[in-house]
Amino acid sequence: MLYHDSYIERISGLLRAALPLWGLSEKSELALLTFSENATFLATEADVRRRLVLRVHRPNYCQHAEIISELDWLNSLKTSRVINVAAPIPQLNGERIARLEDETSVTFVVAFEFVAGAEPDNTRDLSSWYRRLGEIAARLHLHSLDWQRPPAFTRKIWTFETIIGKRALWGDWRSLSHFTPEEITLLEQTERQLKAQLDDYGCAPDRFGLVHCDMRLANLLVEGEQMTVIDFDDCGICWFGWDFATAVSFIEDDPLLGNYQAAWLEGYQSVRPLSTQDKSILPALVMLRRLQLSAWIASHAETPTAQRLVASFPAGTVMLARQYLHEHAVNMAPDAQQENLQ
Repeated sequence: MLYHDSYIERISGLLRAALPLWGLSEKSELALLTFSENATFLATEADVRRRLVLRVHRPNYCQHAEIISELDWLNSLKTSRVINVAAPIPQLNGERIARLEDETSVTFVVAFEFVAGAEPDNTRDLSSWYRRLGEIAARLHLHSLDWQRPPAFTRKIWTFETIIGKRALWGDWRSLSHFTPEEITLLEQTERQLKAQLDDYGCAPDRFGLVHCDMRLANLLVEGEQMTVIDFDDCGICWFGWDFATAVSFIEDDPLLGNYQAAWLEGYQSVRPLSTQDKSILPALVMLRRLQLSAWIASHAETPTAQRLVASFPAGTVMLARQYLHEHAVNMAPDAQQENLQ
């Protein structure tokens, strides 16, 4: 486990010592906001009324060149005002990435402007939020299609193989040990169906490009009428529909999911048209994401999100897989068929 108390304490000390790189005093207030893939801190220097959000990267996940490429895209989005994003803040020497280093580890740090706002209210029907999110995703994708990437641009390529296949970047979903052997058989059948469907859909440039890859409500800040998209850390090359699948991360079994998808599509198509294939692939991408998140929960067991979901998530994943196979008229293995009847 990475984010145990001693690690948080250690990187907090290293980060505090690095604050002068951005012109902040080491005596600034430093608060841990969240830890998931990375650890995010808020640095506040009251004397100068300045706040920065500092993202301490998970070691050995994103390479230096990948982070630079993410920041290049963010700067372009900020300049063009296509959508609202938090601007990266360079150090006083102009460098955009700092290093936290001691005898045990090296990790990267990036600073962002502080943006006021809170996650959208999730206590009511979220359809209105998903309609707005669809519009934002479409504008983001149009920019992605038109933007001339820098020559050295490099980000992860999210395909079936790197999402849940043999080169899965977050590990094997089977590592979530709560699955029974019969459930694993069912999920492996789901895997095969997903691969066949995605192979048929393909990766043509109008459906596969640079996307956010984690545009869920937790990565939105709402202040009045303004919505800001944050946390581009997982951005990469993937299907454009992946930005819907990731938008419903961890709530794929919500009974209102169909409403959210319809609202997202309505918002999206008000900006950019989608083909019948583009729309019909969304359930497969949602199922693919659900399996990827099973691997994420297993490989990020120390995070609050994983600890909250680990007990209930496998059963929901199996339920979704059965529904997916049923909707695609796939004959399940005999054991899975019998279990499905119970």
